[in-house]
Amino acid sequence: MRAAITMLALAAFASVPLWLRDPYLLNALITTGIFIIAAMSLNLLLGFTGQLSLGHIAFFGIGAYVSALTSLGFDIGLPGGFRLVHEPWPPIAGLALAILVAGLCGYFVGLLSFRVRGAYFVIVTISFAEVVRLVALNWVELTQGPLALTNIPSIAIGLPSLGELTLRTKLQNYYLLLAVAVVAYLLIARLVHSHFGRAMRGLMENETLAVSVGIDVTKTLTLAAVISAAIAGAAGSLYAHYIRIIDPEVFAFINTVTMVIMVISGGKGSLAGPVVGGLIFGLLPVVLRPIMAPEAQWIAYGGVLIVILFVLPRGIVPSLAQRFARRKRQAATVAPVAFSERAKEPA
Repeated sequence: MRAAITMLALAAFASVPLWLRDPYLLNALITTGIFIIAAMSLNLLLGFTGQLSLGHIAFFGIGAYVSALTSLGFDIGLPGGFRLVHEPWPPIAGLALAILVAGLCGYFVGLLSFRVRGAYFVIVTISFAEVVRLVALNWVELTQGPLALTNIPSIAIGLPSLGELTLRTKLQNYYLLLAVAVVAYLLIARLVHSHFGRAMRGLMENETLAVSVGIDVTKTLTLAAVISAAIAGAAGSLYAHYIRIIDPEVFAFINTVTMVIMVISGGKGSLAGPVVGGLIFGLLPVVLRPIMAPEAQWIAYGGVLIVILFVLPRGIVPSLAQRFARRKRQAATVAPVAFSERAKEPA
């Protein structure tokens, strides 16, 4: 049943460019999809390990800057009068390096911060994101600071016997985004349903019991942070090469809040939750913009979130799945009773 729903959803997403002809709406769907990938990576931490990272946008921004600088090249001065010169590499190499560097940053942050829990972990992640933002803002020679990195090349894919295909159009970028999103979804699903995924959930539900059966807390959480950061870095790389301009505002705290809202509203701890929540809260501003003033949009945005969490407190996907399962059990219970009553009736 779940496989059929997943395949149906994938077919629906793949068909969108065939009937959605408005470039503005397709652009909104692409940017929303990029943040959905980032929200999926956050869900791996928040939903399956119970660790709230309010600095997750740092890995997204690191992926964006690494990928942009790899494809643009740079020439910076080093202490002692030396210079570091990097010639431009293909954008696809930037995507690979973005995943690698973001994953490494996730490793170091996880190794240091998972020795603490609760509010201390949240503070560490927020501090890390602010430090990265300040580096991007003030290291002008490398990042151009507030002037932004511009003219970032689009991702190009080599095709056998057909040469190189540069993904410039919205249609091409949409299908690239869909491919990366599917890979990220399958990776997270495989991870969650593995022995490692059971260890993550065990730590979230009862850390003391998990430790007593031999689960290494720091190792498990750090590996989850590495994979989560790497996926967020991939999303940041897609963002940089699609928008083609990047500045320190990418590290804005509101972007992390957006990811958290996508995860919580859709249902943390469910694979489809960030996708459903991301579509609602990613496209809701697009729907409200023509009919409401900016101040009213934020009020409506918050109102929709409150209604969802009040009516479906576990999030959209888990709450609806729970209600569906309850009705199915009730129907299965009522059917034998009705059959037995009919059997008692005289012929």
